[in-house]
Amino acid sequence: MRLASLLSIFMGILILPSTAAEIQVKDPLSLQLKIQQAHSYDTLVLHPAVFQGQFIIDKPLIIIGKPGAEIDALGYGSAITIASSDVKLRSLKIVNWGADQYELNAAILINDGINNVLIENNELWGPSFGIRADNGDFLSIKNNVITGSSQGHILDRGDGIYLKRVDNAVIQFNEIKHVRDGIYLESGKYSLVSDNYFVNQQYGLHYMYTAHDEAFNNYAEDVDGGFALMSSEKIKLHHNRVQSAQRFGVLLNMTNHSEVSANRVNKIVNSHAKVAGSEGRGMFIYGARDNAVFDNNFSNSEVGIYMAMGGEGNKIYRNQFINNQAQVKYVGDSLVEWSYERQGNYWSRFIGWDLTGNGISEQAYQPSDQLDRLYWLYPEAQFLLKSPVAQLLRWTQHQFKIMPESGVIDSFPMMSPPQVDRL
Repeated sequence: MRLASLLSIFMGILILPSTAAEIQVKDPLSLQLKIQQAHSYDTLVLHPAVFQGQFIIDKPLIIIGKPGAEIDALGYGSAITIASSDVKLRSLKIVNWGADQYELNAAILINDGINNVLIENNELWGPSFGIRADNGDFLSIKNNVITGSSQGHILDRGDGIYLKRVDNAVIQFNEIKHVRDGIYLESGKYSLVSDNYFVNQQYGLHYMYTAHDEAFNNYAEDVDGGFALMSSEKIKLHHNRVQSAQRFGVLLNMTNHSEVSANRVNKIVNSHAKVAGSEGRGMFIYGARDNAVFDNNFSNSEVGIYMAMGGEGNKIYRNQFINNQAQVKYVGDSLVEWSYERQGNYWSRFIGWDLTGNGISEQAYQPSDQLDRLYWLYPEAQFLLKSPVAQLLRWTQHQFKIMPESGVIDSFPMMSPPQVDRL
């Protein structure tokens, strides 16, 4: 069992000293004093009230909010700063923290070097970061609702969850909206991200310089991009969904030795595109090598997969390309085979023949030919795409089986969509 999975089980269990007390906090002016007076591993229960200000937790504590308990940071700073390991925050409503990202304003700010923190069942409403942590280990964030600001430019917002150099993070069952990136992970290892919902933001999940991570059962909709894997390695991205994104469903940018499998990507259409080359892409592979992309469904997008700048060295097979305006766009000079161990992909526009009855066509498929490449270079000639001359050239190429010099070719296209296990 993975370390992150073990963490998911044990983070909810702290062995508390037998002398740990439960302290009722009813006076909204007494919270920081109660924190100072509490002993390590005590539990503070916040009664219905508005607790105004910024609060620092400097010892192992459990803080739980009753319905109606609210922490209001009055528009500046971080509402709660965690300056100790072994802290739990549960069932709190936190609002109105500061908007200064350079000062790391957050609803919950976890200081450098803090470990074993659990944040669950909280409701966060405000600008800048929802939860921010640096240089930590064993952080669990579960069942929170994080809402940023819908005003201003999307890049001026804070991230819902921002973790930098945090290892063994478990992030599950959160709802995150109106932020910059829903979850941003940088320079950490062994994270587990599952069952989160992202809407109205730049990217749902954004990896940068990370390794050995896993993400599944996450759903992103109405975002610029769904899942961005950048300069990372050994990521397992599987059984996620992206719906109605502008730029991409999945991005593999300079990322290696990773698996992207069993994801469903639908309706990636860039309504703001003004120039050729800015179409919505089910998947964008840029300078990424030694990855496996299989059992995914790319449908109803402007481009199924767009590949450029050294993205040739990947295994791409058993995927479904259904009703995309362009199934593939490849910018490069190589002839790239998209099959593995005699298993290709399913293409909704392909008509082949299967004489052996094994579900694989004996006819290879080239999802984009030389005419397509010509039109990519000269988009003003698109109106010629269905002209009699273009149709004749394509018919001649297929009849005489002219081997392309470059482009994507599937030598074993599938006659029907493959069956994919669903979680």
